[in-house]
Amino acid sequence: MSANVKVLVKKMSHARDLPLPNYMSEQAAGMDLCAAVVEDVLLQPGEYKLVPTGIALAIPSGYEGQVRPRSGLALRHGITLLNTPGTIDADYRGEIKVILVNFGNKACLLKRGERVAQLVIQAVSKAALEEVDKLPVTFRGEGGFGHTDLL
Repeated sequence: MSANVKVLVKKMSHARDLPLPNYMSEQAAGMDLCAAVVEDVLLQPGEYKLVPTGIALAIPSGYEGQVRPRSGLALRHGITLLNTPGTIDADYRGEIKVILVNFGNKACLLKRGERVAQLVIQAVSKAALEEVDKLPVTFRGEGGFGHTDLL
């Protein structure tokens, strides 16, 4: 098991009554984020909306927050995140918000405090880019977009 990372959390004034993100099982990778909406949100098929979570984070340098969909919402209602995974940089201090989209065929009612996404804290490696005229040759080469289906 990896070491715990301390992340400071600030609750926004409109979310004082909501729980902090938490892990729903001992070995869960992600913490659930709740909808900090003032009123219920009706998400029609094909529609997307920005949903506040009511928290801001201070993620340590060398880490990021990844915001991911919840599988239960996806399976039951076709709800997912439009930009998944969403990235929360270590220097961002604003409220975490998620862009939910309804790919289902029925409207979905999202209630205050409903778990709408997951937050995973992940170590980040910085790449040192080096410009070259030619890349090393591999078996795959430039094959992409389903190229292994042709092999």
